[in-house]
Amino acid sequence: MTLHRNAKTCPASRLLLARRVVEHGWSLAAAAEAAGVSERRASEWLRRYRSGDRELADRPSLPRRVPHKTRPERERAILSLRELRMTAAQIAEVLGMAHSTVSTVLRRHGRGRLARRDADEPENRYERPRPGELIHIDVKKIGRINGVGHRVTGDRRKSDRSRAGGYEFVHVCVDDCTRLAYLSVNVT
Repeated sequence: MTLHRNAKTCPASRLLLARRVVEHGWSLAAAAEAAGVSERRASEWLRRYRSGDRELADRPSLPRRVPHKTRPERERAILSLRELRMTAAQIAEVLGMAHSTVSTVLRRHGRGRLARRDADEPENRYERPRPGELIHIDVKKIGRINGVGHRVTGDRRKSDRSRAGGYEFVHVCVDDCTRLAYLSVNVT
C-alpha cells in the first residue's frame, strides 16, 4: 500500500480509532482528535467498522459502475475491424463513433498499437565464418581538458578558458567471427 505524503492515518490507526470508540468507550470527538482527523472522517471509519469492515483500507477512486460505457457488441465490432488492420480513426469513421472512444476501447484490450506486418519474420542476423572476413570499426573523438574545473576550485572567472588540451581519438575494431576486440587511443 502506498500512502500519499499528507496522509494522517493508515489502516492500523483507523482500526485503533474505531476500537477506541466501540470497545473502550471513547467519544467520537476525543478519538478523532487523538488521531488528528476530523470528526466527519472518523465517523466514516466508525461506520465502516460497525458494518463489518475490519481492514479499513483505502478504497479505489474508480466508480462502481459506468452508465455510458461502450456496449460489448460495439467493442467486438471495434476489435474485429482492428483485425483488418484499420486505424482507430478509420474505425471511428466506419462506426460513427468518437475517435477517443475507439482508442480507449483498443487500449483497454491491449490493441492500442498496430503490430508491424513483418513482426513474424526473424531478424536478419549474420556471423562471418572466418576470422578477419568482417571487422566492425568505430572512432570516438574525445576532448582533453587540462586541470580541474570550477566545481573543484570554486573559481568561475572567465579568464582561464584555455584549459582545452586538444583531442584524443579512440579507435575500436571488433572481429565479427571471433568477437576479438582491439582498442587504440591516439593523441593529437
